[in-house]
Amino acid sequence: MRDTIATYFQQLQDRICQALETADGLGTFKEDKWSHHSGGGGRSRVLENGNIIEKGGVNFSAVQGQTSEALMRQMNLDEQADYFATGVSIVMHPHSPMVPIIHMNVRYFEMSNGLSWFGGGIDLTPHYVVEEDARWFHQQLKTSCDKHDPSYYPRFKKWADDYFYIPHRQETRGVGGIFFDYLKSEEKQPIFRFVQEVGETFAPTYTHLMLKNKDVPFGETEKQWQLVRRGRYAEFNLAWDRGTKFGLETGGRTESILMSLPPLACWKYDYRPSADSLEGQTILLLKKGIEWA
Repeated sequence: MRDTIATYFQQLQDRICQALETADGLGTFKEDKWSHHSGGGGRSRVLENGNIIEKGGVNFSAVQGQTSEALMRQMNLDEQADYFATGVSIVMHPHSPMVPIIHMNVRYFEMSNGLSWFGGGIDLTPHYVVEEDARWFHQQLKTSCDKHDPSYYPRFKKWADDYFYIPHRQETRGVGGIFFDYLKSEEKQPIFRFVQEVGETFAPTYTHLMLKNKDVPFGETEKQWQLVRRGRYAEFNLAWDRGTKFGLETGGRTESILMSLPPLACWKYDYRPSADSLEGQTILLLKKGIEWA
């Protein structure tokens, strides 16, 4: 079944790239095919300097190899085994600070000892939290989850709140979304259908937010805040994200792994926006447990 899953992920990458190019209206994805040192490879696609998207990546990979000691520790494995991993990973960084950053990942992992599971999710990182947009975004995810299991959204929303959290800042990366991992059952098809649902939710959801907010006016203050928020995004991905660590520890392709980082970011020493500013109001909403949907 892993070939069926990998083929679907390739097709998903194609559809999402086409939808993003259409919504952007200017940029096109450049493809870079690569091979993994222990087997398999991938297609990294990056769009830069588009009309709306400043830098965005839509990556597909299907790789195999043997679990290293570092990977065994990360995944709490007791014995070494061969693995196969495939998935699609997406991060979009827009020009405008009024358009949010978004991330999606859907993946499948299989081991020679018989273990296999799915993981993934979608989360939104607005530079400025617009509550109307956050609620709409979460409602799209809830609708997708509810088609498969009413327990999914509350479970996976809490998981996202806990996962996309920057402990050293004591704030969430954004307004969250859904996150799940090690999702498995004796029958793979129902879970695979749910993962497909998540994948198909991405393009219409993000292109709506792109087009809705691309013409919202902004100035230098908002651009500087965008750089600060991008810095927080980079901190999470480099210090805490398991996917980044997995890629680096398995000898993955560095350019593809780090495509999630923004083109520009900044770190201002002890920067504290005033509580009554739009920036300060956004900080107050970067916390766990908000019931957006």
